[in-house]
Amino acid sequence: MASAQPLRALNLRAFDETRAGVKGLVDAGVTAVPSIFHHPPETLPHGAHRPHRFTVPVINLSPALQGTARAAAVAEVRAAAETFGFFQVVGHGVPEAATSAMLAAVRGFIEEPVEAKAPYYTRDTGRRVRYQSNLDLFQSTAANWRDTLFVEMLPEPPAPEELPAACRRVAPEYARLVQRRLGRALLGLLSEALGLRPGHLEEEHGCLEGLSLACHYYPACPEPHLTLGTPRHTDASFLTVLLQDAVGGLQVLVDLEGAPAWVDVPPVAGALVVNVGDFLQLMSNDRFKSVEHRVVSNAVGPRVSVACFFRTDRAAAPTTVLAPIVADGDEPRYRSTTVEEVVRQYYKVKGLAGTSALQHFRL
Repeated sequence: MASAQPLRALNLRAFDETRAGVKGLVDAGVTAVPSIFHHPPETLPHGAHRPHRFTVPVINLSPALQGTARAAAVAEVRAAAETFGFFQVVGHGVPEAATSAMLAAVRGFIEEPVEAKAPYYTRDTGRRVRYQSNLDLFQSTAANWRDTLFVEMLPEPPAPEELPAACRRVAPEYARLVQRRLGRALLGLLSEALGLRPGHLEEEHGCLEGLSLACHYYPACPEPHLTLGTPRHTDASFLTVLLQDAVGGLQVLVDLEGAPAWVDVPPVAGALVVNVGDFLQLMSNDRFKSVEHRVVSNAVGPRVSVACFFRTDRAAAPTTVLAPIVADGDEPRYRSTTVEEVVRQYYKVKGLAGTSALQHFRL
């Protein structure tokens, strides 16, 4: 009889070779979650949420974008970034037509026949457009109930023929709108929240130079109590902007009366979710919080989301320095490092619940 580990490896390989992802399992009519997707019980949601009054802040950026009430917007963004690390924005300048088209494009691609998607299915990280199920399928302790189309969009967008037809027109335009309208506005507000001029984070630290899209598709799960859509993690980014549909499932870990608790980030019509990444927590010298979040599995679906990660040009990662911006009277809490070093440490501790890559750089 084969031992558990070699059998698991065989099952992982067999799943990957279908190039059909989790969507393929659902299409095949599975009524039970395969064992490769079973997460340890201690990592899964248990029962009802603890009662609380916490709600993720929703900030209307429209007045600030129009040149009024900027100080109020800076104060709201500062409070959210310093306290929770998560907030939602409305009045953000990205048209509803663009967000709806982006979600529809992702769903359209993932729901195409396997043979249409197979040419994009790869684990070659050198390719700028990659469709796959689980980036770390062969390294993680449990697979996630999710398929992903990953696109490195900036500094140079992929050639049109590199993108799936369903996303060819929509994805570059959506990324452009998020970068130029929302990304620039957010980094300006966050710069001011640190006591700097509005263009500081963008111009001095290149926070808008790299942009990647992770387009996630979470099929309805027959046994959601056994698996996760995305396990707990922080983001290796300056900032992440998430577009989510109405299904829900995103949760953030917050401190409620001295104890950590998972709380929902409910879909809000017209809103985009914003969260601080590890790069910005280090640069802000712990002023801004990069907090853990996850996506729970759901018996309804599919859930579709698009995460825009503001990172840096991958080629520049070895030389892009991350150093704490220290306020008067404060002391640096981190040593200077590079984006490449932080990303390397991020993947080294990935999967170790509650362990931040930033601890390695703390003074």
